[in-house]
Amino acid sequence: MKRNLHLLVIDPQNDFCDLPTAYLPENPATKGLHAPALPVPGAHQDMLRLAGLINRGRHGLTAISVTLDSHHRYDIAHPTFWLTAEGAPPAPFTQITAAEVRAASYLPRDRTALPRALAYLDALEQADRYRLMVWPVHCEIGSWGHNVHEDVRSAYNRWEDAALGTVTKIAKGSNPWTEHYSAVMAEVPDHADPDTQLNRKLIDHLAEADLVYIAGEAGSHCVKATTEHIAAQFVARFGEDSLGRLVLITDCMSPVAGFCDQYQDFLEDMEESGVRLAQSGDVLQELLVNAGR
Repeated sequence: MKRNLHLLVIDPQNDFCDLPTAYLPENPATKGLHAPALPVPGAHQDMLRLAGLINRGRHGLTAISVTLDSHHRYDIAHPTFWLTAEGAPPAPFTQITAAEVRAASYLPRDRTALPRALAYLDALEQADRYRLMVWPVHCEIGSWGHNVHEDVRSAYNRWEDAALGTVTKIAKGSNPWTEHYSAVMAEVPDHADPDTQLNRKLIDHLAEADLVYIAGEAGSHCVKATTEHIAAQFVARFGEDSLGRLVLITDCMSPVAGFCDQYQDFLEDMEESGVRLAQSGDVLQELLVNAGR
């Protein structure tokens, strides 16, 4: 009997991929080439392996879901939101704490945003998962960087043609007041914005699968946060044994530079909890068997 095998691809977008020049189209506005805003070392090769897996194993896949980091230029995690005490935007990869904001080391450009920004930072730090990170403006809605890596998109288009199905797209991150690494929920859900709250529809869809294969970028952040939330929801619904239904395809994901330890800790924690770690070649064999080949 054919099993329900679901591929979940986290943020396979141009802005996260260390793309070679051949993949960079001309930007007519600047007369130069488009360039990824936040390239993850190794991501391009990850996406080529993932595209190959989908192309060769597509007949064994029951469903494909793709999450899309989707931001506005003005965002609490972008330099456009903040100013340093000297009046300059903070450099990308700057961490900002509530204490530093109270000390006026960093302040919102819009001073009326200060109470809400502080409330957010306090809630974020109380959750004790992340500290606010100022990232380069990335995955801006409507931009080239927001688009899916071409090989991955071409591969899942072929799956759609073969399966007469639709790849589910899950947007996250459009609320500028909260970080949204995880496709399941924002780091600090906004009570007035359902899109930042628990995505029950996604969890319900994944829960139908016998196995959920997880790949994408970056392993240290959005893959990590999404997997942790999925695991927590599966345990709450089905118990600890259900974590064996989750499979991380480790050669189809990479960490942000400087966050390798965070990524390795994540992999070790997931494996210890019962999540399976696999390579794309191993997953391909499972998909071929499921396709009856």
